[in-house]
Amino acid sequence: MRDLSLDTPMPIVWSVAGTDSGGGAGLAADLRAADALGVHLCTVVAAVTAQNSQAVHQVQAVPPAWLDQQLAALADDMPPRAIKTGLLGSADNVRVLVRWLDRLRQRQPVALVVDPVLRASTGAALADDALRAAYRELLLPRASVITPNRAEAAALLGHPAALSDGPGAVPAWAQALRGWGAEAVCITGGDADGALASDWLATPQAQGWLSLPRLPVRHHHGTGCTFASALAAALALGHGAADAAVLAKLATAGALRAGRPAGAGAGPVRAAAGFARPPALLPQLSLDDQPPQWADRPATAAAAPGLYAIVDSAERVAAVLAAGADTVQLRIKQGPPALLRQEIAAAVASARRAGRPLFVNDHAALAMACGAHGVHLGQEDLLALAPAERARLRASGLALGLSSHSLWELCRAAAWQPAYLACGPVWPTTTKQMPWQAQGLDNLGWWCALSPAPVVAIGGLLQPDQVAAVAEAGAAGACVVRGLGQQPANTLPALAAAWQRGRAAALHRPLPAPPLPHPCL
Repeated sequence: MRDLSLDTPMPIVWSVAGTDSGGGAGLAADLRAADALGVHLCTVVAAVTAQNSQAVHQVQAVPPAWLDQQLAALADDMPPRAIKTGLLGSADNVRVLVRWLDRLRQRQPVALVVDPVLRASTGAALADDALRAAYRELLLPRASVITPNRAEAAALLGHPAALSDGPGAVPAWAQALRGWGAEAVCITGGDADGALASDWLATPQAQGWLSLPRLPVRHHHGTGCTFASALAAALALGHGAADAAVLAKLATAGALRAGRPAGAGAGPVRAAAGFARPPALLPQLSLDDQPPQWADRPATAAAAPGLYAIVDSAERVAAVLAAGADTVQLRIKQGPPALLRQEIAAAVASARRAGRPLFVNDHAALAMACGAHGVHLGQEDLLALAPAERARLRASGLALGLSSHSLWELCRAAAWQPAYLACGPVWPTTTKQMPWQAQGLDNLGWWCALSPAPVVAIGGLLQPDQVAAVAEAGAAGACVVRGLGQQPANTLPALAAAWQRGRAAALHRPLPAPPLPHPCL
């Protein structure tokens, strides 16, 4: 039988960039990145270079008419979902490109990822003053994401220093670049020093330092091209800018791991499918612009939360514990402080008698005062904490549960070493209004494979079969809210049996994680 998926068109990305006769950077690297993410790349030649692994000997921009003819040939037959720019060669070529971009955007949305290639890694200058001005005046105002390294960001801004100001200046540079019109900026840190390779991410969804331990590799030619092309491919697949940057970081780290020599100089990085599966490559995202830190994975895994009941009163806490819940969360969003304290204290007492962990939603100070096992926070609540409050939370000894709905929230949660990490909504839920797409069992499986903490599935779990399914997908816990019904004693036994059935199936036949997560927004 024919595989019908072979008839499904791949998302199309145009790379308008330069050739590398040594096969390391430029369009050669762009092709490898596009293949790794499963998109079709159209290679539009804007410049030709004579180079090898040691030096760029010559750069020649293609005539603007030639660039125009390439874009015209593609526009009707192979219109792009995203365009990535690399070495453009001349300001005239920028003008040709933006004319076509504006025409394409009249028909459908087209993301633009600008990699401002101003200087080769070997040191050769690749842009003159006119081209730098064209970047600022024509490309940045149209850019969905711009991906300069620190030296390129400084050069675009006319800053006299590239790296001497240290990481503290980078967030301000990103803000200035967004002020010129770029929707999102990711200033990569491959050209900086330090134990961490940290990129400053500034997007409408999230900002912070996106970090991984720096890989001590010699073969790194083409990392900037790989990052920008992977980001463009992720946008073409439907991911938002912040999640696309996470996938680009994963792809580039995997490509660096696979770099091999090809000549006497630095060899090319080699992006390949499967890059998003190694847990060690998951980056961490900081909460703010303080110097990034790295949180090592815990030596021992936290206890599995199991069947996790979420209820709204101390009375319901006692009821679900009596009916067999493994973990309980008390979720009371608002109320008089005295009543909240009374409810939390009563719930803590019930959990202690049952010997089960109780997490309190949101009210961290009261959870500490009443001796709760832990606190659960949404990431908006975590972001709202002042630095002193975050420090108290870290020092409190409370187990921390964190929500995550997107790749960037997964990375941010990983930096906090939580006791568990919630992935949701697995299925559509009416419990709260959210902008997120349902994760499904595929994204849940990917979360479970990549997360440094046990993953709890949440959202739309109403029936025993759903509880069994999330357990089989690898979840360490299943959150049930509406599925508890009015009488948990009647519903929990079947849910608990389903949980055990799914866990047994997962141990017997683990489901493989998908190669890539689908979009979350």
